[in-house]
Amino acid sequence: MKFPQTGLYAITQTDHKTIDTIIGEVAAAIRGGAAVVQYRDKNPIDAVLLARELVKLCHRHDVPLIINDDVELAVQSDADGVHLGKEDGHIAAARKRLGANAIIGVSCYNSVERAVAAEREDATYVAFGRFFPSSSKPLAAPAQIETLSQAKSMLRIPIVAIGGILPGNGAPLLEAGADLLAVIGGVFDHQPEQSARAYLPLFKAEPVLP
Repeated sequence: MKFPQTGLYAITQTDHKTIDTIIGEVAAAIRGGAAVVQYRDKNPIDAVLLARELVKLCHRHDVPLIINDDVELAVQSDADGVHLGKEDGHIAAARKRLGANAIIGVSCYNSVERAVAAEREDATYVAFGRFFPSSSKPLAAPAQIETLSQAKSMLRIPIVAIGGILPGNGAPLLEAGADLLAVIGGVFDHQPEQSARAYLPLFKAEPVLP
């Protein structure tokens, strides 16, 4: 499945939630217009089971499901790809394990140089952030909006912005060069379908039908 060129990139919020709750919330986010979903879970109960269920759900709506950090979980769940932080291994190794068509995203924080290297090494997309205070990563170093502009002028692959992004503050990131906005709390803190839908005017997008 192809990675979208623009849209809302929903990242799961899993703490203190059952598998059924997580699946229901992701389904709601997709109904609201999420273009891609990442399964992120720092304290999994049954990661393989949940990841497989999320893959099935996402594929019913032609939405790619990406696994955060864990290449082997991506293999076990037949996910569409993996997102790699700086401690999560090399792009080449992930590509070899997952195949030529897998989606491989790379966290680049505030480093255009890291993004350029990632594109050269066959990453599918790069992500910068955090741009605003974030409850999921409160200690993450801030990224500068100018980084998006610089990256846009140097890269051909899609650019994702992440970190405290809400419908009211996302537009400047897109104007600066971001293609997708990655969101956790802004979607999953309250009523995911309506919350996801609130981002769509930023992309001039329409939600999927139920």
